[in-house]
Amino acid sequence: MKRIAIYGKGGIGKSTTVSNLSAAMAKLGLTVLQIGCDPKADSTRNLTGGKNIPTVLDTLRDKGDVELDDIVFKSKTGVLCVESGGPVPGVGCAGRGIITAFETLEELDAYAVFSPDVVLYDVLGDVVCGGFAMPIRGGYADEVCIVTSGEMMSLYAAANIAQAVKSFAPRGYAGLRGLIFNAKNFEGEEGLVQKAADEIDASILFHIPRDPHVQRSEEQGKTVVEAFPDSHMAKRYQDLARLLLEGGLA
Repeated sequence: MKRIAIYGKGGIGKSTTVSNLSAAMAKLGLTVLQIGCDPKADSTRNLTGGKNIPTVLDTLRDKGDVELDDIVFKSKTGVLCVESGGPVPGVGCAGRGIITAFETLEELDAYAVFSPDVVLYDVLGDVVCGGFAMPIRGGYADEVCIVTSGEMMSLYAAANIAQAVKSFAPRGYAGLRGLIFNAKNFEGEEGLVQKAADEIDASILFHIPRDPHVQRSEEQGKTVVEAFPDSHMAKRYQDLARLLLEGGLA
């Protein structure tokens, strides 16, 4: 089982990237489990027809005891989808919610029941508190990728995430695989990302260009891989999926 945590600042296109990766990996015949670790619970929307699925935390609040069928949903593309969810607004801690969701999946033996080939964790990277660091420090992920553009706050978040990963490295937890450059297409952007990568001693694994197919597919509640399978952009996501599965650099 390959386990990859993908972090990034909110709004940087992280969930778009992760859901397209999940769809691309499922298209290769793999069993993929995508776990959204964001209180907005929108990581899997493009896999589930643009609709939010019930979150682990909401289901626990509503039912008390839950079964796997209550919190794991299979998309049309074959991806197993889970959303951790968050606390009631103004009450509780989002990070603690992620911990609760992970513990619930373990208690229900989700990994044994579904036997996924790949687990992708989609993790908000604006802050890296204990809960949001759970995929790293809890031993759930083998490696971490960071989605970033060349925007200042995105690169700042990437540096924070990289620092968190490295602080746990001596304990044998997940290592930093590298950066996924999700371009905004402004002048000098690539140079800024390369400079940031050098400063945090990380590689730029892959360059995702801006492409209108992304917005068009999301308007349909789908991934590019599902909505426009023959497009150049779908091929880019498929190439990234193979890269992450096989190792190495683009």
